[in-house]
Amino acid sequence: MGVMKRLSGIVQAKTSKLLDKAEDPRESLDLSYQKQLESLQKVRRSVADVTTAKKRIELQANQLQQQADKLQQQAKAALGQGNEDLAREALARRAALAEQLTDLQTQHEQVAGQEVKLVSTAQRLQTQVDSFRTKKETMKATYTAAEAQTKIGEAVSGISESMSDAGMSMQRAQDKIDGMQARAGAMDELLASGALTNLSQPVDDIQAQLDKVSTTDTVDTELAALKAEIGASAPVGELPSAAAASPANPEQPAS
Repeated sequence: MGVMKRLSGIVQAKTSKLLDKAEDPRESLDLSYQKQLESLQKVRRSVADVTTAKKRIELQANQLQQQADKLQQQAKAALGQGNEDLAREALARRAALAEQLTDLQTQHEQVAGQEVKLVSTAQRLQTQVDSFRTKKETMKATYTAAEAQTKIGEAVSGISESMSDAGMSMQRAQDKIDGMQARAGAMDELLASGALTNLSQPVDDIQAQLDKVSTTDTVDTELAALKAEIGASAPVGELPSAAAASPANPEQPAS
């Protein structure tokens, strides 16, 4: 039993939340205003009905009054002719009409009172409806402005998130660019120093060793010749001077 009650509460809460989300206050306000107009229209129709009933009573009363006046004249005429019985009959009928006129007068007063109350109610409702309409339009405008502000805030928030993602993407791209540039610079330095061979030519390790030996032999030969030249021109026990250390010019005659 407790579980079913909790489930029912959860369903009601979810349903209420969905309804609140789907409900547009502007539409609800317009609907309330429409209902108030319908109620006001009913009151106005009631006022019209009561006024019509009052007019009908007044017409009936006028007709009865005319008949009563006619009977009064007939009673006088009958007495003038000496016909007392006829005069009494006319007066009796006039008395019955007087009772009807009294009843109509009572009804007329009651209907007139109802008319006054309904007219007052209609005026009061009209004032309330006019006030509600003004408040309704103000609230609708306020809600529309708040809704627009919310959408702007959501759009700005979305732009900020997009800019953040774009900034991270740009940073990753810049990091890759820096890495590629650093790698290219390192490759240039290695190529300039000769640490890397030209990849467009096949690698010949035998020729490389031969070239290395040939270069070493040339250096050794030149070094031996330079030592022999220096040793031949310098006296025994004397260190060669700076001038003697330089190679002799064969075109210049000895002094």
